[in-house]
Amino acid sequence: MKNILKKRMKDSHKGEYGHVFVLAGSRGMTGAAGLCANAVLRSGAGLATLGVPESLSLMMGRKLTEVMTLALPETRDATLSIKGKQKILEKANASDVVIIGPGLSRNKDTVKLIRQLIAGIKKPMVIDADGLNAIAGQVSILKKVKCDCILTPHPGEMTRLVKKTSNYVKNNRLIVAKKFANYYNAVVVLKGHGTIVADKRRSYVNKTGNPGMATAGSGDVLAGIIGGFLAQGLKAFEAARLGVYVHGMAGDLAAKEKGEISLIAGDILEKIPKAIREVARQF
Repeated sequence: MKNILKKRMKDSHKGEYGHVFVLAGSRGMTGAAGLCANAVLRSGAGLATLGVPESLSLMMGRKLTEVMTLALPETRDATLSIKGKQKILEKANASDVVIIGPGLSRNKDTVKLIRQLIAGIKKPMVIDADGLNAIAGQVSILKKVKCDCILTPHPGEMTRLVKKTSNYVKNNRLIVAKKFANYYNAVVVLKGHGTIVADKRRSYVNKTGNPGMATAGSGDVLAGIIGGFLAQGLKAFEAARLGVYVHGMAGDLAAKEKGEISLIAGDILEKIPKAIREVARQF
């Protein structure tokens, strides 16, 4: 990882570190959106815009001081509506990276929207959580992806994507991740103890992290970190590899203060800056 973490030039501005469009959140799951968007900025991206259902936009704007918000058409359940497809595509394709999934829900209209967006977005994507759930029934959509794509499934989501038993995925983690990455020409981040990162040619097994990170929102923070690194110009595999390393180290730093049992995702988020400093110092 010696040369992955990029240094900042003295004469630079926020636009040079990437603009990430985070498509996340629904009624009852705004925390996922907030954690992800904040992690984008904490990992070094210059700008972050959060696209949320319009009834949640004002609240998220107040909650996230440094993150811009984009109010989008919503369903009766306050989830993203298919009516916002064109507006979302315009924003996505004007950004550098798109993160899609955290807290979007499994509303049928929203699922239909997600599937069409993944096929239509022309910028690098991180697909997480409900983004993965949406394509589980139509994984062939990934063949239509036009740019780099990073998938961040936990074992349960991976089971649904490959239509295998949970025991099979658990006992063949590296094989499953590599085969899926190769077939769909994507980067797969299979989360868990010893998170695996795989693409068509390489694989990496992460060594940082601890059991305390098995907590709600931890994956949302990881998606944001990876998206932030991707926006700064890292290649997809490198962004994912560095992202899981920093995420795990942030969790380890947080556990030293809070203990594993009491660890929450916000603690991981707070330790991202120190984790990045540690990475820079190590090498």
